Amino acid sequence: MKTTAATLYGPEDLRLVEHALAPLAPGMVRIEFGAGGICGSDLHYFRHARTGNFVVTEPLILGHEIAGTIVETKGDVGGLEPGDRVAVNPSRWCRACSRCREGRPNLCENIYFMGSASKTPHMQGGFAEFFDAVPAQCTVLPESVSLADAALAEPLAVALHAAARAGAIDGAHVALFGGGPIGLLTMLAAKLAGAGAVTVVDIAEAPLAFARKLRADHTVDISGGEAELEALAGDHAIDVAFEVSGTAAGLASAIRHVLRGGTLVQIGNLPGGDIPVPANSIMAKEIDIRGSFRFGDEFTKAVELIASGTIEVNRLVTSSRPLAQAPEAFRLALDRSQSVKVVLTA
Repeated sequence: MKTTAATLYGPEDLRLVEHALAPLAPGMVRIEFGAGGICGSDLHYFRHARTGNFVVTEPLILGHEIAGTIVETKGDVGGLEPGDRVAVNPSRWCRACSRCREGRPNLCENIYFMGSASKTPHMQGGFAEFFDAVPAQCTVLPESVSLADAALAEPLAVALHAAARAGAIDGAHVALFGGGPIGLLTMLAAKLAGAGAVTVVDIAEAPLAFARKLRADHTVDISGGEAELEALAGDHAIDVAFEVSGTAAGLASAIRHVLRGGTLVQIGNLPGGDIPVPANSIMAKEIDIRGSFRFGDEFTKAVELIASGTIEVNRLVTSSRPLAQAPEAFRLALDRSQSVKVVLTA
């Protein structure tokens, strides 16, 4: 059996390549691609053949925000059957290491993550006509949930995990530094967790306009300086800051403007290597800085929230393109003036 997949060979060298699929291994399922969201980390891979410290050293099939339909099973697959429509958790956890046993599987010492160069050989992703998964990765969908919506369970799970890492935020003033898809979903997750007010900060007007559509309480454009943000933080102290831009400037801005004794959650994937940080402000303001990496069991919760209509992830989607047009779709997703979230379809 063969599959055509969006395969990265180098910076901005994404090709639709036909690959041979090995026979399905026992205890696994084969999934036909239905939909997939293009993530910020996918775009970093596309532009630079790396994201953070993860460097592409061999051809890599991208894609980890995915949903599809099971077409084949082999052996014991926990009751899954051909025809089941599933949201696919890209994380393959060992469930045996110390981090997994303590309930933090996102920090699994033996994790493989689809479409990631974190290990070599790389774990191939899901932007392929057909791909294989283990049953634990699959959450069966109700008929009411489209595959395009289900594909966005993964970034919603990232946002839910980040909100949980912040701790109790009921009534807090929360600021998101970065208005991309993860920032906007984290805004919705923070509201769900009881945030009193939410501010979205960015350097571009298009994502800020989108944030207002999603009912952000405040939006601030800092492309021309931070005077407006300083005034806002002076009138309404920022209790919790989420750094979602993945930039050193965004992190520095979050440190500067969160209140004394506040909390800062780092979600954005910063450039690899060392970066300058105003560390004395962390000390002098006694800021709690917490990392937020991927997600744990929030994936199932994300599917439930989408199925119930509690969070309407499709409101973020600005464009859809077929998988066969993946290179064009990636270039479109890079244009923040046109795109918030681009989804690939079968």
